[in-house]
Amino acid sequence: MLKRIGYIRNVSPRGWMYILECGDGTYYTGSTINLNKRLLEHQSGKGANHTKNRLPVKLVYSEKFNRIQDAFYREKQIQNWCRAKKIALINGNIKELKELAIAYRDKTT
Repeated sequence: MLKRIGYIRNVSPRGWMYILECGDGTYYTGSTINLNKRLLEHQSGKGANHTKNRLPVKLVYSEKFNRIQDAFYREKQIQNWCRAKKIALINGNIKELKELAIAYRDKTT
């Protein structure tokens, strides 16, 4: 009798996109598969160059994704945002976030 052998699917691990507030008031946006481990790395000065020179850091926002690739994509999207837009996201101010998302040339005053 033959034993049925299953196959391993190429499954991506879940991921997190996160925003840290640094000791100097700047924001750092990153992504990871293990949020707690990554926070400890940042807080101990073993994280990114941006954060290790701006300690202490604190987590101010995070989003969970089913795939790390989606978290990475979201990280890159938010890294291009202006400070005001990041603050609106952190504060959950959806109305302001939508207003800040409108291109300057498309605004009517």
